[in-house]
Amino acid sequence: MFTPDTICIPDILLPAKCADPAFMRAWSVIACDQFTSDRDYWDGLDAETGDAPSARRLILPEVYLKDADAARRIAVIGENMEKYLKDGVLRRLDRGFVLTARTTAYTDRVRYGIVLAIDLEAYSFDASAKTAVRATEATVPERLPPRAAVRRGAKIELPHTMLLYNGSQEEILQGIVDGDVVRGDLEKLYDFELNRGGGHLCGWALGEELSREIRRRLYAAAPDGFLFAVGDGNHSLAAAKLCWEEKKKTLSPLERKTHPARYALCEAISVHSPALAFHPIHRFVAGTDAERFIGAFMRECPLPLARAGRMLSFPADTDIVQAIAFTDRFLSGYTRAYGGEIDYIHGEDALAALVSAADDRAGIRFPAIAKDGFFDYIEKNGAFPRKTFSIGEGTEKRYYTECKEI
Repeated sequence: MFTPDTICIPDILLPAKCADPAFMRAWSVIACDQFTSDRDYWDGLDAETGDAPSARRLILPEVYLKDADAARRIAVIGENMEKYLKDGVLRRLDRGFVLTARTTAYTDRVRYGIVLAIDLEAYSFDASAKTAVRATEATVPERLPPRAAVRRGAKIELPHTMLLYNGSQEEILQGIVDGDVVRGDLEKLYDFELNRGGGHLCGWALGEELSREIRRRLYAAAPDGFLFAVGDGNHSLAAAKLCWEEKKKTLSPLERKTHPARYALCEAISVHSPALAFHPIHRFVAGTDAERFIGAFMRECPLPLARAGRMLSFPADTDIVQAIAFTDRFLSGYTRAYGGEIDYIHGEDALAALVSAADDRAGIRFPAIAKDGFFDYIEKNGAFPRKTFSIGEGTEKRYYTECKEI
């Protein structure tokens, strides 16, 4: 069960120039776990942001994790955090949540979110845990050390974790959002076009009193104690949990109660939001004999498949959990025996482009899981297999905007 402080009302940091759309376009950048096989995306982002203050200087995109200079990049990130704090690039808002409104090229509906903090003591990345905040996918242990390395010793955190709640958007945001109209007396913090095709983002300060009411509503919407499911960013949140477990060993019992590293900043969204879509995460293999790979996969797969060139697809009525479990076992064994690099790709177009770029590549497409029964499935079965789904297309992922000191 959750405690009164499972949801924490944080002191959020935003750029001092958050009202400047041009500044924010350079500042706000997409989650580090996107475009992991597409260096051109990140090179283009670097060219677009230039020398401007940017969250890009505070994150390590996963595309660079295996580079020889990864440790140096992490050290520079820490230096940039200290510099941004010292130079006044960031300012502290009055205590309270931030309401976000995101539109993208993929929907005509507005996706509303609530930037808040959660107590990491109420979260576990154990797939079978019955905590108030639960993982929705199996955690890959080898993905945690580099994320923990960035967070360990960092002065601030930037969240890309998106939490899902089971209440309706209308009941949680009643009196705050009416249709797609936000209450006029709220302070608008930012309103700008995101870079690299990310759509448009607006944010409003909710203040402490209104944040307390929203917290009460979120608790009321989870009478069984299952408050949030981690929709995106489970490995980021797991790394925060890992760092907190390390940190709290160095603290007194009193310090543990209020230390900022105990709380992680996240964005909460209703699973029932009409602007929220679940998309599959496809599998991609490079650096192998594609024809031999496809032949072996088709012979051994117990489920129906369709083939188009070097792309394999599971049909819409597939048992997705079974399909992903088989695929991941096969990929692990095959690449161990014959070589190749595995990646997890958001978006059919992105997968098709990667596969067509060279002859030693193949892709496996999955259908999306249904939102109906999502919380019930996790309650009964625990987490889905790793990389089962994502929220939206790649460019719809959360952009780093708000920060919190840790």
